[in-house]
Amino acid sequence: MSSNPFEIAPILEGIRRWVVIESPTERPDQINKLADVVAAGYRDLPASVERVAGRDGCGDHLVTRSSWGQGIPGILVLSHLDTVHPMGSIERLPFKIDGDSAFGPGIYDMKGGAYLAYHAFRQICADDARPPLGITQLYVSDEEIGSPTSRALIEAEGRRAKYVLVTEPAYDGGKVITGRKGVARFEVFIKGAPAHAGTRPEDGRSAIRELGHVIQTLEAMNDLTRGITVNVGVVRGGTRPNVIAELAYAQVDMRVLTMAHADELLPKILGISSRTEGVKVKVSGKLNRPPYEKTSAGAALYEHAKKLAAELGFELLDAFSGGGSDSNFTAPHTATLDGLGVGGKGAHTHYEQLYISSIEPRARLLYRLYQTLR
Repeated sequence: MSSNPFEIAPILEGIRRWVVIESPTERPDQINKLADVVAAGYRDLPASVERVAGRDGCGDHLVTRSSWGQGIPGILVLSHLDTVHPMGSIERLPFKIDGDSAFGPGIYDMKGGAYLAYHAFRQICADDARPPLGITQLYVSDEEIGSPTSRALIEAEGRRAKYVLVTEPAYDGGKVITGRKGVARFEVFIKGAPAHAGTRPEDGRSAIRELGHVIQTLEAMNDLTRGITVNVGVVRGGTRPNVIAELAYAQVDMRVLTMAHADELLPKILGISSRTEGVKVKVSGKLNRPPYEKTSAGAALYEHAKKLAAELGFELLDAFSGGGSDSNFTAPHTATLDGLGVGGKGAHTHYEQLYISSIEPRARLLYRLYQTLR
């Protein structure tokens, strides 16, 4: 039997057990099946497990707490159990190993990283000495749709903690993430007046034409030099080519680097109005994830992790990501480090994979963070 507590084969087998239980966000029954397995893994450990019942069509959330160190701010480890892969994806993307890659739906984003955090916690529990800080692991069920039912829980646990470690996949060749864009989502509803396009066009007020004006207004807000992106990603409108469209609709994604940018753009987008008499424009939406701006506390946490990685024999670089995660909810008030999960590629694709060679160093890094954070 191996004396290496971070031997790859048993860790990979643990990841496989989580991956083969498909858990798309929209299937709370499947997420709860996975949550059963995750919770069972803590039964023989000095930890409590709290199960927060799912609501609004989402699965349960799990909160596990070490038996030590709960009286002071400690370490929050943040993971999600849901994936974007619909049921049946395991047939197109079965768990398999090919060279340095292990494939499967959600294996990279983020079941691999979530399992590493669990495994590192098991090793901490096996040690004779307890680390100074308590460890809380939060597994949520709805990250892939913006965390609508878990956000309050994430923010509450984040405020209780001194450090937040997020097991989203490693970024761009193994980097951790020390900043993310804030994300806002909007819906645009337009109501015009229908008419026959051939015989009475003068009676019509085209909602589609007005949507064109709105899209131009939104596109003009893009400012890549300031990291601001506004994307109209979904449009619908009209019924037939010979009918002037009464209704039109769009979905919009906005991303910003800072809260100042968000405060500037949100009222502009929500205040868009009709340029055509007889046409109504309504825009609704909000900032879903605040920007994760690199703070001095977050930078110090990264420098500590970088030093630990060097002791383990690898260089840990950091990066900024345009994508959002649950770290956006904790970074504004607690030192946060994201991208601590496995290396790999193909998140959300039919070739999603983790790099097996990343398992041991990333698991050891999490273990050392648990051991050394003060």
